[in-house]
Amino acid sequence: MTLTAQGRPVHTWPDLAESPRAAIGARIARRMFRSAVSRLDVTVHLAATATHPAETIGRGGPAIHVHRPDELYARVARDQLIGFGESYMTGAWDEGLEADPGALGDFLTVLARDLTNLVPRPLQTLRSLIVTRVPRSHRGSRANTRSNVAHHYDLSNDLFALFLDPTLSYSSALFTDPSRATAEDHVAAQHRKIDRLLDQAGVCEGTRLLEIGTGWGELAIRAAARGAHVHTITLSTEQLALAEARIAAAGYADRAEVELCDYRALLDAPGGGYDAVVSVEMIEAVGWQYWPAYFETLDHVLAPGGRVAIQAITMSHDRMLATRDTHTFITKYIFPGGALPSVRAIEETAARRTSLRVVDTFALGAHYATTLRFWDAAFQQAAAEVDALGFDETFRRMWHFYLEYSRAGFASGYIDDHHITLAREER
Repeated sequence: MTLTAQGRPVHTWPDLAESPRAAIGARIARRMFRSAVSRLDVTVHLAATATHPAETIGRGGPAIHVHRPDELYARVARDQLIGFGESYMTGAWDEGLEADPGALGDFLTVLARDLTNLVPRPLQTLRSLIVTRVPRSHRGSRANTRSNVAHHYDLSNDLFALFLDPTLSYSSALFTDPSRATAEDHVAAQHRKIDRLLDQAGVCEGTRLLEIGTGWGELAIRAAARGAHVHTITLSTEQLALAEARIAAAGYADRAEVELCDYRALLDAPGGGYDAVVSVEMIEAVGWQYWPAYFETLDHVLAPGGRVAIQAITMSHDRMLATRDTHTFITKYIFPGGALPSVRAIEETAARRTSLRVVDTFALGAHYATTLRFWDAAFQQAAAEVDALGFDETFRRMWHFYLEYSRAGFASGYIDDHHITLAREER
């Protein structure tokens, strides 16, 4: 991303400029795509090409339209699932003009439920030879993390305000019943999520609270309203500016300090300075190589008797191990350097590197699917406003795909979301 003189974002899409040439690979990708779709409860309308007539495949269900099959196959052949997402960005395929809201996510949910079986097992053994690895420049080192964060969170506060609820909470809400929730329930559900985390960490009057990952300040505001003294850190200059303004407007500037700070810098300060630590969906940006440093930081800053409450997007341990080095659509376009932990990885890292132990877990993946449905609906309704901010149609397609791709992950159970509470092991 670059900025114009007016400060508006301008995106360039070098990998989308022209369709790749992969004749043999595209033929293989075509056979694999057709084989996979034929086993799934979806409908895929394929346009005619120079060598194949138009046809419809699949067992029936959520539908997509492939307008340029040859491009789809060539991109998948070159870049696997990244190419699948890029083909959506270019318009090679989509859900069609008359599709119901959420149709893309419904289609992707069916794929996600069977994701580990879409590629024939004999070919899965070759996976390590063909998948693209996460670039070293994306790793969550001190040198890279600032640019990784800026890539996403410094896009535009106005952009995020268009689709998030009024609390500007960019993480799963906690509904009373996610299957029946409406958009009007969203603010209360975000507050319910925040309050549960604060309760788990024991935040009350006089608590010295550290928040790692400020967001736009809603958790800090609610903690300060309890009488806590909040130190919240972020690496996003955009978030810092708006969080400070929101905290001041709420009347808590004297109780909540926002600082531009890498979490690892806290290891250089005296330890034990906080009675509670809360971190909401920040561990995903750390990178698996740096999980030990993250938990060592939590252990270092926590006072005796203190508690830690984190919210983490998770995946099964075996899938985490199999995919943690894989460059994906999400790591390429949305969250550079991102990696989802498993609950087991969190438990083992904490036990191996710190005196902290997991004492409670609570799953809310179904709530995330609902949260993302609301976000994407709001984003699509705000298309004109997104354009006015300087984001082009390719960006809008990318963002819509990202939100619905993520919803599919939670709706299918391929990924989950957890509140995880840690406390120090008493010796």
